[in-house]
Amino acid sequence: MRKYFITGLLILVPLAITLWVLNLIISTMDQSLLLLPPSWRPEALLGFYIPGLGTILTLLIIFLTGLAARNFIGRQIVSVWEGLLTRIPVVKSIYSSVKQVSDTLFSSSGNAFRKAVLIQYPRQGSWTIAFLTGTPGGEVKNHLQGDFISVYVPTTPNPTSGFFLMLPRADSIELDMSVDEALKYIVSMGVVAPEMAADKKIITEPAAPHN
Repeated sequence: MRKYFITGLLILVPLAITLWVLNLIISTMDQSLLLLPPSWRPEALLGFYIPGLGTILTLLIIFLTGLAARNFIGRQIVSVWEGLLTRIPVVKSIYSSVKQVSDTLFSSSGNAFRKAVLIQYPRQGSWTIAFLTGTPGGEVKNHLQGDFISVYVPTTPNPTSGFFLMLPRADSIELDMSVDEALKYIVSMGVVAPEMAADKKIITEPAAPHN
């Protein structure tokens, strides 16, 4: 009896969580319908609500915005708009910070979250997976002697929260696995281990970090 119950859980729990996440995403994106005049909304035209129409509208807006921003006139409009936002005191700080992060994460030329590394955290002798986000800069760099890297340490099972650390590059071990594989390993709390190719070397014991 217990065996059948656990088998049912293993089948239904991932499905339920997947449907819940999809419903959350679609419900959030459907809020874009509020941008339309009340008389243009599906409830007014069809007499009932159709889930997903707002998602289609959101994706269309994103595509058209990207398409418009790729030409000369669109780039000029974006430049003027950003210049206006950066002149508003409070908005300037928020917008500039968010834009720098989004440019780093979503740009095809960015290096954020491109490598998974193994580091000792939260204490020496305990190892965890982190993602390389770059190198320290600005005023921070002036106070760090040597070759340092910046990493993001995600929490389990929710990798959207975590910790930002700066540590010597010698204290990290670059892993031969993709970011997707590393995320699956983290979210599954180590249950879903990445597959290793036959020609990959298995590291049995990570090298001790330099003091």
